Amino acid sequence: MNYEGVLTKMSTEYGSPINYFVIFESDFIHVNQLLGKNIKIDFLGTQCLGCGQEKKLFRQGYCYDDFYKLPNVGDWIMRPELSKAHLGEEDRDLEYEKKVQLQPHIVYLANSSNIKVGVTRKTQVPTRWIDQGAHEAVEVVEVPNRYLAGIAEVALKEYVADKTNWRKMLTNGAEDADLIAAKEELKQYLPEEVLPYYLDNIKETAIDFPVQKVPEKVTSVNLDKTPFFEGKLVGIKGQYLIFEDQTVFNVRRHEGYKVNIELV
Repeated sequence: MNYEGVLTKMSTEYGSPINYFVIFESDFIHVNQLLGKNIKIDFLGTQCLGCGQEKKLFRQGYCYDDFYKLPNVGDWIMRPELSKAHLGEEDRDLEYEKKVQLQPHIVYLANSSNIKVGVTRKTQVPTRWIDQGAHEAVEVVEVPNRYLAGIAEVALKEYVADKTNWRKMLTNGAEDADLIAAKEELKQYLPEEVLPYYLDNIKETAIDFPVQKVPEKVTSVNLDKTPFFEGKLVGIKGQYLIFEDQTVFNVRRHEGYKVNIELV
């Protein structure tokens, strides 16, 4: 059976374990059902997620022009503290920015490769944690806009990481951590304007990934260098497919890549 389409990050459904789906324009794959099976991935070309043209991709699945034009890839996406919609100031499209920025946001602690701080819209809990491969997470504050979440994250990342070590995450190198204790310890470093939004009595969320075999070390497949790949799927974690030979494929890294996926 063959599936052909343009990759975007896998959709997920919370459960034990997490359910993963690759969504194409006219079809989808329930990736969990491929565990234990051999699959082939063929690279067919690239297609910008913005304009839909077969153009060279620049970043995050977008061509150069769209990456610097579209509002959904503005600098404030990666750096929430740059958000200005709460001031009525436009970056690229104020209507879009108000819609995204002026809604409840969560600042959280997650444990994937280590304790890290992050920001997500409330509607993206627990999706954001799943995408990062975190096996546990806890909410710290719930604020009414992205800017407040951003300044809270900036303050806390002076004391904890804000990045995930993907190799350590995939090889289960992270140790269990007391996120509740870490949250209480970090409370003192929150900006004064964020403190009223601190969340008490919040329990940790545990996340169970569909991994049959944990790799001891990992080698990442890059379709630009390896346009054809075949392997036996033994796990899914974060946005990675894990194969029996300890090769891993980062689906999100390949957004905008047109592929053919064949079940052997």
